[in-house]
Amino acid sequence: MKKLIALAMAMVMAFSMCACTVEKTETTTTAAATQAATQAATQAAAETQAAVTEAGPVEISLWTYPVGDWGKQEVVDKLLADFNAKYPNITVKVEYLTYTDGDDKVNTAIEGNAAPDIVLEGPERLVANWGAKGKLVALNDLWTADAKSDIYASVETACHDANGNYYEYPLCMTAHCMAINKTVFEETGAWQHVDADTHTWTTENFLKAVDTLYNAGYANVGAVFCSAQGGDQGTRALYNNMYGGAFTNPEHTEYTMNSAENVKALETLYNTNGINFDASINGGEEADLFAQGVLQMAFCWNAATHAGRTEVIGDSFEVFPMAFPSPNGTDVKLCGGIWGFGVFDNGDAAKIDAAKTFIKWACDENTLEAVKTSGFWSVRQSVADPYADNELKSVYGTFMQYMGDYYNVIPGWTEARAAAWNMLQQIGTGTPVQEAADAFVATANAAAGK
Repeated sequence: MKKLIALAMAMVMAFSMCACTVEKTETTTTAAATQAATQAATQAAAETQAAVTEAGPVEISLWTYPVGDWGKQEVVDKLLADFNAKYPNITVKVEYLTYTDGDDKVNTAIEGNAAPDIVLEGPERLVANWGAKGKLVALNDLWTADAKSDIYASVETACHDANGNYYEYPLCMTAHCMAINKTVFEETGAWQHVDADTHTWTTENFLKAVDTLYNAGYANVGAVFCSAQGGDQGTRALYNNMYGGAFTNPEHTEYTMNSAENVKALETLYNTNGINFDASINGGEEADLFAQGVLQMAFCWNAATHAGRTEVIGDSFEVFPMAFPSPNGTDVKLCGGIWGFGVFDNGDAAKIDAAKTFIKWACDENTLEAVKTSGFWSVRQSVADPYADNELKSVYGTFMQYMGDYYNVIPGWTEARAAAWNMLQQIGTGTPVQEAADAFVATANAAAGK
């Protein structure tokens, strides 16, 4: 038994081709009809926006969770000043929520028929909660062909329900990664197992690197932390990626943690010298131990984690962010966060139109500034790096391409997170991996109603 160590309407696109002159065939007739429909839709959208802009004053409410500086009044006030310069007849009143009591405030407002017009948060709340309960307006009209082709596929999938109704229009995202002590890796020879250009590595090379460090005298290379769920996006990404496993099925209807791939990964971690299951720490504490040089790699890491520990790290070593190991090194699926806007259906068409106007302004028109306010990265592949002037933060931006399936919207998620760290604790004390994984799946699927 291994000893426990205490120690992340734009149909204005390609229809311009229909303007070409061709012979009057069935194809021409179809193209002409398509063009007419497109022009009509475009005209209707323009009239709607003009109506919002020129109509009498409309006041809407925006409730925002603390998504970076979107939780700071002085910063949001500047954004609203820019918005009102273009849309002077729309007044946006903002309430700033916390994660401590924000859900209670929103739910109380819903029960009292006083829900805000707009909420800024993620798919867990907007899609899997309020959207699923029929409280939000479907934003399908905002999801144009251009938007769908530009927004990362993993983000797009997370923003709609099983019926294809979109309850979130996304603004920003982040992808959680891991990190290594580059200085120690170079000193021990483990650096040869890292693809420094892409910040990736294969599972085989990951294990070789751990072995090299362990044989060089580092008994605590990495910790599978499991005192609670804090930072569990790191442990989940670790064992899901190692051999191509998945936490849930693609439909997000049941948990698949007991698959052969996941069991193999957990058994490999348990049997690897230098990797220790530690029930005394959570993800934040693991990151602290890495920053102090106690651990040589961290599985709970991202740009914010790095920024918050630069003073501790100082000049003692160089941090090198990495993607999690996968069989071929490049087919990586990182966990992350997605944030965007949802609109409550308060029965007022003018307010709903105004809310959509604000959302499109933030996400489509003023994208770069709105994203930078969040401190995260754009969900759009076409948007330039918002942190091009910050070399360190730009590095973390390269991980957005590896954002994996956003399975957090599955039913029973809260219960599953608790069961997952309990599973790791059981494995750390010698419970056979398959047995522990089967018990987890039984608990999680029961919570999901399976």
